[in-house]
Amino acid sequence: MGEPVAGVLSHAALFYRSQAAYAAKITAFVRAGLAQGEPALIALPGDKARAIGARLDAIPGELAFADMTELGRNPARIIPEVRAFTDKHCGQRVRFVGEPIWPGRSAAEICEATRHEALINLAFAQVEATILCPYDAAGLAGSVLDAALRTHQEPAASGATDQTWRANLCPDCDRPLPPPPADAEVLAYDTDLALVRRLVERHARRAGLSEERTVDLVLAANEVAANTIGHTAGGGVIHVWLTGEEILCQVHDQGWITDPMAGRVRHDPDDRGHGLWLVNLVCDLVELRSGRTGTTVRMHMRRGR
Repeated sequence: MGEPVAGVLSHAALFYRSQAAYAAKITAFVRAGLAQGEPALIALPGDKARAIGARLDAIPGELAFADMTELGRNPARIIPEVRAFTDKHCGQRVRFVGEPIWPGRSAAEICEATRHEALINLAFAQVEATILCPYDAAGLAGSVLDAALRTHQEPAASGATDQTWRANLCPDCDRPLPPPPADAEVLAYDTDLALVRRLVERHARRAGLSEERTVDLVLAANEVAANTIGHTAGGGVIHVWLTGEEILCQVHDQGWITDPMAGRVRHDPDDRGHGLWLVNLVCDLVELRSGRTGTTVRMHMRRGR
């Protein structure tokens, strides 16, 4: 990675094959920023961020840490967190180390994290930021590494617009979602969201979700269905089904969400458009696909948490 250009986002991938190289390269990246007075946010899985921080104890400067297994469980939460950090340091260049994909993530999680990486180039196109994203070259599939090469071209911000951010996105991560299984329960709704809430609550209890997470999932499904009523002329359809690991709720309607950052901007509860932000906040994973044929939002909640 070369020296960042003033006023231009730098968004690079770090492919590593050993933990020693991983720690050394990230430490050097953060140290170089601190030496130039650049605050750094480090978001890595588990305790890795704190371990890197311990190597930087003697160096003056501002460091913040996050466990990416929590922050990035739903990758749509990452950009708002980074945005809060850059806004806090408005007028300064900042550094961010973020590892949104690691061995063991599901195919759906990897796809959403890859979309997140493409959206980084749009969200921070005009922000003074140097971003480094580590990828385990020994533990991740070649297709994941190939997708990372596409989303981390330099300079990252050149040409990143609402219309062009998909240009470097792996096509497999931008296809319509596969259909729900045949045994999913289906409900068409128009104006009566009480039926939607009762359906989701019944399956959430069957899935063994706690009371709090049941309320969260019911709230999320209600918010998405309410968008149907508020922004489309017709009704929608909700599917709910269980797997061994998750409960999934999918809402489809004839609306078209044209804002690629929908749900990735932090909102106050009274703000217009806070619904998808809230959905991303409470669900373990959210997949959203929207176009001329309508909008599909698939919400995942892990069982047994």
